[in-house]
Amino acid sequence: MLNIDSTGYIVNGRVTRTPRPVIEHGTLTKVNGIIVHQTGGSTGASSLSSYTLPNANGAHFLIDKDGSIYQCASLKKQTWHVGKLKARCVAEHRCSPKEFKYNPTAENKREMKKEVPQRYPSNEDSVGIEIVGAAKKDVYEAVNAEQNASLKWLVAELSSTLGVPMTEVFRHPDVSRKNETEASTASW
Repeated sequence: MLNIDSTGYIVNGRVTRTPRPVIEHGTLTKVNGIIVHQTGGSTGASSLSSYTLPNANGAHFLIDKDGSIYQCASLKKQTWHVGKLKARCVAEHRCSPKEFKYNPTAENKREMKKEVPQRYPSNEDSVGIEIVGAAKKDVYEAVNAEQNASLKWLVAELSSTLGVPMTEVFRHPDVSRKNETEASTASW
């Protein structure tokens, strides 16, 4: 179990506290899932720098190429890392005819009226983990062994501490319309 301080930051030698308040939006009252991303950039430093820009988006955690884990946002705050949700019922073959109509905005609105696990976790109820990895010609580079080892540890610890079932840990393109190669080689 992780030790989380009163400000929502993990107290553990494996996690470096690197607050980026600009990426925090609203209160995170319940964590129902974990979403795994890749940055699209080639260095952790560039991602950490981008998280300081006005109107920046980012995730709670960043895993650099050497496996270093940075916590960039409080676990008490939302970050905007998911985007419009896909209909979970499509992947699970249980949609009503109305839910099959393709319109991302309407689909997201329908999904947000549901509770997890009837919908995928969203910005409002998930923790985001970014893995540094460049995208070239719309293909993300492979997640390396050090990154996967850190991801496995972090997901297991967050799952245990926050009570998130492993069935509610997803790659970004599973839950939102994103590049299918993003985090495709991530393993936890």
